[in-house]
Amino acid sequence: MISLLAVSNYRSLKETRLPLGRLNLVTGANGSGKSNLYKALRLLSDTALGTATSSIAAEGGLDSVLWAGPETISRAMKKGQLPVQGGPRQKPVELKLGFVGDDFSYAIDFGMPEPVPGTMFFKDPVIKREAIWYGGQYHPSRLMVDRRGPVIKARNQSGAWQVIDHHLHSFDSMLMRLADPHLAPEALFLRESIRSWRFYDHFRTDRFSPVREPHVATRTPVLSHDGSDLAAAWQTIKEIGDAAALADALDDAFPGASVTIEESRGRFALLFHQPGLLRPLSQTELSDGTLRYLLWIAALLTPRPPELMVLNEPETSLHPDLLAPLARLMAKCAESTQLWVTSHAAGLIRPLQDEPNCQHIILTKELSETQLQGLRVLDLPPWKWPGR
Repeated sequence: MISLLAVSNYRSLKETRLPLGRLNLVTGANGSGKSNLYKALRLLSDTALGTATSSIAAEGGLDSVLWAGPETISRAMKKGQLPVQGGPRQKPVELKLGFVGDDFSYAIDFGMPEPVPGTMFFKDPVIKREAIWYGGQYHPSRLMVDRRGPVIKARNQSGAWQVIDHHLHSFDSMLMRLADPHLAPEALFLRESIRSWRFYDHFRTDRFSPVREPHVATRTPVLSHDGSDLAAAWQTIKEIGDAAALADALDDAFPGASVTIEESRGRFALLFHQPGLLRPLSQTELSDGTLRYLLWIAALLTPRPPELMVLNEPETSLHPDLLAPLARLMAKCAESTQLWVTSHAAGLIRPLQDEPNCQHIILTKELSETQLQGLRVLDLPPWKWPGR
């Protein structure tokens, strides 16, 4: 489980430390930074997929995603006694992401590339530093794997440093390149851990959505990000997952209803049975809200729980009566995986707040900088960035 997420100089997240629990509820007004936190977490997951630098470039390059305010906001600026203004840059340009895990912690530092004649890849950021260490707060004595520029070194079994790569490209994360369980098992462990993270953001349910079409009939322990394999995922839960929880979740939201899966020519289709109807409704006929709720059931009751699951505004298109059952479904999911939920809906926020393991994070903004409401710097867990 991640106990702390740290972000520095990413959009409105100038210097953010976010304590996390088993069930995390992120709320706040529009523009407070919820989407930026979500994107920062996605960017962190991209390091293990080898797509972090391309993701930054796709957003317009490092210049576009960096904190756009002054390096230092004085007390007089905050009180309105002086206008917000910048000065000569004192620190290097850097975008940093990191987290504290149960076993290992990780940080990555992106910077500006050196001018290279003849290249057109000038928007690609470069990775200046990566570090994996044991335990919570960073200290050089806890380092297990260290990357500076193109050089990676790791501690061997005797605790001595061993250089394992001299030529890592500046745009490649060491998590993507290191796959040796003997030379750097910590990097392999973290990579596989991060790769298990799942993100679900706004399922499409329009009439042309792939969710409304039959899907290839194959075992599907993990619902795809677009939900196109809903029927296969549902049947997989029934056969190798928690079938009782699946039935309970459906009955909690739609009393008396049931779902069956029909196979035809190697494809699965989902049929929704309701009391009073003489025939079941197909995926094509279901309302947006009903279909989305079935997708959330399939995602949250996965038979292969990830280490972290992130849901962005799952209340979209749902009737208020479905929000309390959804909160109970999320609490059930949080028993086996760490859950992050971003929401605006009071009907979902209230029951989640009542869960004993819920960490409620309320975001606000001061001079365009995202802040954690009710938490002072001294209330936050300690964090130190590895230097360059």
